Amino acid sequence: MAKQSGLGDALFISGYDLSGDIQAVGNIGGGPAPLEFTGINKSAHERKGGRLDGRMQVTAFFNPGEEADAAHAVLSTLPRTDVIASYFRGTTLGGPSANLVAKQIGYDGTRGDDGSFTFAVEAQSNSYTLEWGRSLTAGLRTDTEATDGDSVDFGTGSTAFGLQAYLHVFAFTGTSVTVKLQESSDDADADAWADVTGGGFTAATGVTAERIQTARDQTVERYLRVVTTGTFTNAVIAVSVIRNDVEVVF
Repeated sequence: MAKQSGLGDALFISGYDLSGDIQAVGNIGGGPAPLEFTGINKSAHERKGGRLDGRMQVTAFFNPGEEADAAHAVLSTLPRTDVIASYFRGTTLGGPSANLVAKQIGYDGTRGDDGSFTFAVEAQSNSYTLEWGRSLTAGLRTDTEATDGDSVDFGTGSTAFGLQAYLHVFAFTGTSVTVKLQESSDDADADAWADVTGGGFTAATGVTAERIQTARDQTVERYLRVVTTGTFTNAVIAVSVIRNDVEVVF
């Protein structure tokens, strides 16, 4: 795959698409904290991995608009509860995406001498680390009825370490919509699509976001897709999936 820029990206916070109000994403990081285990007989550091962490830092424009997804309305509330943040590197199906269950830290404004007015916001992980995965929707996907989405090829046969998945519901009209993952070993050539055990999100009735995970030793097939069921006329969603290639413990 050729090198890419960061043009055409997207940022979602708890069911709100803030992409148009974000000037820059300054830091997307995570991983284990390094613990020192250096003996006196060593001439270089020895380290082991400690607790996992994760963070996202963004700079937002000041948008006090009355729209539900205007940045000021979403970010200025400084919620004490968890937020779910997802960064999509482009809006192509199967593209890379970074996801975080986090606490929002700060909404600090800066008025530049050039007249600019921006806000610094950080999301710090809570209970989980930053999780890089792949998008199972091409950015925002709009379903007007129960829909079988296109598949993404994860490319290495099945794995045996389960998965995590993130859902954002941006808009909804109807009674409820259930978003779930399905899998196949060969894109339904001979192996029909089947629901991923533990791969269903809570039925949604409005704007929401959720993280789920399967059993840690669960087999996950090569191809994955997102399907919707329920009674609705409009459901705008985005889904990201992390299929684990190694054992992951949270």
